[in-house]
Amino acid sequence: MLLSAASYILGVLAASVFGPAIGSLTTELFPTSVRASVVGWSLAALREALEVQLPITGPDSPLESGGTGWGHAVSLRKMTTAFVLGGGGLLGAHEVGMLRALSEAGIRPDLVVGTSIGAVNGAFVAADPGRAAERLADLWQGESLRMVFSETVLGRAVRLARSGTHLHAIEPLRRLLAEKLPAEDFADLELPFHCVAASIEHATAHWFSQGPVVSAVMASCAIPGLLPPVEIDGAHYFDGGLVDSIPVGRAVALGAGTVYVLQVGRIESPLAVPARPWEVGLVAFEIARRHRFHEEMSALPPGVQVHVLPTGSDRVPPGLQQFRYRGRNKVSSSIERSHAASARYLAQVTGGR
Repeated sequence: MLLSAASYILGVLAASVFGPAIGSLTTELFPTSVRASVVGWSLAALREALEVQLPITGPDSPLESGGTGWGHAVSLRKMTTAFVLGGGGLLGAHEVGMLRALSEAGIRPDLVVGTSIGAVNGAFVAADPGRAAERLADLWQGESLRMVFSETVLGRAVRLARSGTHLHAIEPLRRLLAEKLPAEDFADLELPFHCVAASIEHATAHWFSQGPVVSAVMASCAIPGLLPPVEIDGAHYFDGGLVDSIPVGRAVALGAGTVYVLQVGRIESPLAVPARPWEVGLVAFEIARRHRFHEEMSALPPGVQVHVLPTGSDRVPPGLQQFRYRGRNKVSSSIERSHAASARYLAQVTGGR
């Protein structure tokens, strides 16, 4: 995992600084360090009613230490429906279309769990579930989100030379969240919300569910090599996708009986054997993260319904193209296609109700 992480960072830096063919990857990859998939599984297989029941036993919960604790989990309160929002950078626009479809189907969460860009989208859902899809559509289709990573290739190279660790400043993201997110503290949110970041000092997952929301979401989005680590109470954090890209296990551990997985499309596309130096790091790290989702899905005990919503996008062919994504027109297209595909899927599973 350490070698794959190092390879990934080298791949991101090379892709972001050198050459017109890969220089645009810094914006396209925000945060591509957080992809997840089921190795060897199709979406159709995943959607075949993974029905699992979580046993709730005893007062000792492992949740504070970051574990999922299948046999020992304790609900913080009785949760029925959870939305799990995975990472995926600008591909996170797909989640906006899915949220719109869920809203139209009358499906509302009792719990929201997010990673990286899914933490951004998820925070808006938890703050204002009724208007989240509308708020996020305005955010994604406007200029403010794109401007967070608008530096030129030269600007990125200069920042890397000065910092020695990252290509982008994190302050634009902080300002964006502080301005647009309708809540300052987890206590201000309408729904329970959990987001994850990777603790540097402890080398483990750290789950945030209380305190300032903006700093927690920033920690969940701090991609190694692209952004500096986020410091909270003397501890430092990197992107949550390093430890849990699509945190289905966290939702189930918190007592969710029905889980809707909002993903960005990576699990719909296979990986290919890398052919170039920068592809080695990207593919290696992708495998490391997809493995976690595969393990969580295959280890679910019997009774919870898990719905993996489709993006409706074309299958991305193997290769570096899987890691490319930019342009407002593609953001709008992603929202519309995922909305249509998810609406069709939800109509099927609900019988058109």
